[in-house]
Amino acid sequence: MVAAPSSASRDALPSFFARRGIHYGWVVAGVTFLTMLVTAGAVGAPGVLIGPLQQEFGWSTSEISSAFAIRLVLFGFLGPFAAAFMNRFGLRIVASVALALIGAGVLGSFAMTKLWQLFLLWGVVVGFGTGLTAMVLGATVATRWFSARRGLVVGLLTASTATGQLVFLPLLASLTQALGWRNALGLVLVMLALAALAVLLLMRDRPSDLGLAPYGAADPTPVPAPAQLSFRDMLASPIVALRDASRSRTFWVLFGTFFICGASTNGLVQTHFVSLCGDFGIVPVAAASMLALIGIFDFAGTVGSGWLSDRIASRTLLFWYYGLRGLSLIYLPFTSFSFYELSIFAVFYGLDWVATVPPTVKLAAERFGDRANLVFGWIFAGHQMGAAFAAWGAGFSRTAYQSYLPAFFIAGGLCLIAAITVVTIREPRRQVLVPARA
Repeated sequence: MVAAPSSASRDALPSFFARRGIHYGWVVAGVTFLTMLVTAGAVGAPGVLIGPLQQEFGWSTSEISSAFAIRLVLFGFLGPFAAAFMNRFGLRIVASVALALIGAGVLGSFAMTKLWQLFLLWGVVVGFGTGLTAMVLGATVATRWFSARRGLVVGLLTASTATGQLVFLPLLASLTQALGWRNALGLVLVMLALAALAVLLLMRDRPSDLGLAPYGAADPTPVPAPAQLSFRDMLASPIVALRDASRSRTFWVLFGTFFICGASTNGLVQTHFVSLCGDFGIVPVAAASMLALIGIFDFAGTVGSGWLSDRIASRTLLFWYYGLRGLSLIYLPFTSFSFYELSIFAVFYGLDWVATVPPTVKLAAERFGDRANLVFGWIFAGHQMGAAFAAWGAGFSRTAYQSYLPAFFIAGGLCLIAAITVVTIREPRRQVLVPARA
């Protein structure tokens, strides 16, 4: 059976925006953009916390990096289950719970004094909260609310994640330097509260709930009644999706290349770039400003990637993205870390920061059909495994060898391997998965 929305359940908001020529899908995309931007700011905050935590508590870089690595693992591995939660409980409930968890973790860190508390609050609590949204939220909104312009929407929402992780850093670094890291995190709490308010007021689950068709479609998309799936089956559905998707070579290529994507972005540059620059005498505010420059060019690059993914073969795009990113990471250790050379790195690396996401989402949608958001959740888990590996590995390199540079050489080499591997995707037809047992 299909759950048909009653007239009483239809919201007045779509009519308000429709009179102004705005499909409500763009409102949902806007709220999602804000939510992912703010949660990304919380994900990126550790980039300016390593130094202050070392100074205040005497913890080593590897110890702090290990706690942040747990956050990245949970950020990824909750993705498939977050997709199942969204399918069962709706976008608004899941996003609200996620924002509340992140806020609780950040607020609790104001009083932490022990290393295990850092692991609990920033590793587990913030990890769970960010994992409930991650990139799966953007992919779900794009596939539910948009039939046309889907690649562009994925690009915009992906850009919000990466840009939020980077653009918040200069402000957080300035506040940390002037007022201390606790006061700087107060800004994150304010932004989380604003995002939660927007979610509660404006977020809606599906266009059919409002009697609308997805943007670019003629008719509303039928939706199975939620009661058809038990809570136990809901938790099992990501495992079933993984079991079926794992039979496809395409899945493993996307999983492996996304592992490398995470290792060469979130885990390495986002987490350790400020500390790396500190080794070369660059103050945290200046280093964070360079990350913000990366974020600005990332926004342009990722939105452009979404536009290109609607027009150019995805594996062709991924070949160039991974190849150019690898070359930029290998280039960085050979520079003198001058403003000019770092600016060159920021431009080329920034254009490619997460440009890989739109073509990867498109390939997952083409190959895995109706359960693409669940399968993409597992692919994104690979991304965060790579990020956690690099976050820990770069911290280990700095502690053991007094240098971050070996980690950059390794990440660059892995990107070149990913560029070669991704062109081996050959499956021309959609991979049909066996439906999960109701």
